[in-house]
Amino acid sequence: MATKDDVVEAAKSCQDPELGIDIWTLGLIYDIAVGDDGTSAGIKMTFTSPLCPYGPQMVEEFKKKLGERGITPTIEIVFSPPWQPSEEVKEMLGMG
Repeated sequence: MATKDDVVEAAKSCQDPELGIDIWTLGLIYDIAVGDDGTSAGIKMTFTSPLCPYGPQMVEEFKKKLGERGITPTIEIVFSPPWQPSEEVKEMLGMG
C-alpha cells in the first residue's frame, strides 16, 4: 500500500538539475492524494518558473521514482500560487 510518505521519499530522490536541490525540499510539491486503491497518487506540483527548462525532465524522473515504489501517479502542473522559495531554500541558494 502506497502512502503519502512513499510519495515524499520519491520526491526527495529527484533533484532540480539546475539548483541541485530535491523537489520536496524546494517546495515544488503542493498536494499529494494517495488513492484508496493504494497504488495510485494524485500530485500537484509546480516549477521554479513557468519557463523552467528542466520541468518535463523532473516530472519524468519523479514518475519513474514513483513507479519504482509501485505508485501510478497522475501529476498536475500548477502555477497558482507561484512558487516562492522558503527561508531554508533561500539560505541553501545563498539568497538568505
